[in-house]
Amino acid sequence: MNFYLIVKRILDITGALTGMLLLAPVMLVVAVAIHISMGSPVLFSQARPGINGRWFNIYKFRTMTKPAPELGTVVEDERRLTRLGNFLRRTSLDELPELWNVLKGDMSLVGPRPLLPDYIPLYTPEQARRHEVKPGITGWAQINGRNDISWDDKFKLDVWYVDNRSLMLDVRILVQTFIKVLKGEGVSKAGHVTTDRFRGPAP
Repeated sequence: MNFYLIVKRILDITGALTGMLLLAPVMLVVAVAIHISMGSPVLFSQARPGINGRWFNIYKFRTMTKPAPELGTVVEDERRLTRLGNFLRRTSLDELPELWNVLKGDMSLVGPRPLLPDYIPLYTPEQARRHEVKPGITGWAQINGRNDISWDDKFKLDVWYVDNRSLMLDVRILVQTFIKVLKGEGVSKAGHVTTDRFRGPAP
């Protein structure tokens, strides 16, 4: 393991522990609010591909009501998203449980976002290179447009990070992420609660 990876892991553990301790009251309030408005479970868990395609369970605060059949179909995500859930997404508070993923070593504070398993067969070989590093709570794509840019641009930014990652770049991304979250920039794409689904590379 090289120097960069050792220091990055130390920063991940330190940052995750510090964040969990400082934000514990906030996470408690969010958990209680979710339980009151939506019931159990408070957390949402889903298998996601991590470094080298290795699977792990990501944890987030639940923002949607449970899937329910309606006229033979599943209610669309836009209709399942609650008012509280929308607030949690806009403020990125729904992502706080991912600090546990960082502490476990499944994720890093900085890296390409872990995406849905359905997308794996759709990646080009170049886009799939985003899995050469651990996924992150935030990343280069998140401070350069987040959900308000195309999937192709997002993946190009992810791969750029893979090729240019450094401790200084990670610190820059963390600082700019804090600013972006405060401003609420790029949280959703026009016409979507967050972003549209990836359906393969643009022709």
